[in-house]
Amino acid sequence: MTLDIATITWAVLIVVFTIIEALTLGLTSIWFAVGSLAALITASLGFGLPVQIIVFVIVAVILLVYTRPIAKKVLKVGHNKTNIDALIGQYGYVVKSIESKSVGQVKLGGQIWTAKGPGQETFEVDEKVEVLAIEGVKLIVRKVDK
Repeated sequence: MTLDIATITWAVLIVVFTIIEALTLGLTSIWFAVGSLAALITASLGFGLPVQIIVFVIVAVILLVYTRPIAKKVLKVGHNKTNIDALIGQYGYVVKSIESKSVGQVKLGGQIWTAKGPGQETFEVDEKVEVLAIEGVKLIVRKVDK
């Protein structure tokens, strides 16, 4: 078996795309590496360059479109969980009233946070609240029955 230029090129592309994926972790380049592998197999089977390119494109696009979203969800790529995420679901008390569509303050875990409600609710001082979400540095809270 002799190696032709196409076989060597596809093998090099596999390595290049794999290295790019390792450096970026974007779950994009890896699908091109798999497409290159499919094209390498096609080249090894003796198919011409046009067929190799078509196989590369089809395999890479199908994997990119159909498996990337699943892989991102499973591997949680692009989502860095921080300590602040642990505040969601926690309870605190209003220390400065929160007016409709305005911000106030909530004491949570010994710290004072800027907070607002999700809608047009108002919150009075000493009212118990639960953290629903975090937008920037503001807590989004809802009333909790005492």
